[in-house]
Amino acid sequence: MQGEPRVLFEAWFPPPRLLVFGADAHAAAVSQIGAFLGYHVTVCDARATLTTPERFPHAHEVVVDWPHRYLAGVETDRRTVVCMMTHDPKFDIPVLAEALGRPLAYVGALGSRCTQGRRVRDLAEAGVSPEAVARLHAPVGLDLGASTPQETAVSFAAELLAVRSGRSGRSLCLLDGAIRASAGAERADRSGAGDRCTA
Repeated sequence: MQGEPRVLFEAWFPPPRLLVFGADAHAAAVSQIGAFLGYHVTVCDARATLTTPERFPHAHEVVVDWPHRYLAGVETDRRTVVCMMTHDPKFDIPVLAEALGRPLAYVGALGSRCTQGRRVRDLAEAGVSPEAVARLHAPVGLDLGASTPQETAVSFAAELLAVRSGRSGRSLCLLDGAIRASAGAERADRSGAGDRCTA
């Protein structure tokens, strides 16, 4: 009826969280690109001399604590991303065991293939199931030839976006179908239907 007041509701969700564990140059680059992508970025490390706001100006929070203890005490959801940058077993294994037991969007860890092989064995010894370990993206990132911390951060971000949108991470020039990761385009891609010339 005319004259009745109308109430408008606006849904608001907090930004997804990116939890970066480690306090090196790679962690700084990942925190920067994570903030650029719209994540609420937390950097956490137990080493107080390295874990300072000055070293991580793009992080929303810089926390000095043992990473596994911090993670055990925070809420996460299915949009939360965990990125392990220390490649040190005394930090890695407790954090990854905790993270892989949660329904997170993405869990990644920096390190060589040799480091990852040892990490898989250590996680198994810690009681993490093979199915949970299979969710770990390590070595982190896509095959872009990255070597610097900044390049590694781009590689991580590219993989994160691909995982988040259910895409392959392959070059667009090698693929057919929609480019944008809209819900409709994703449904069309999965079903094989849709306008193959959509930009």
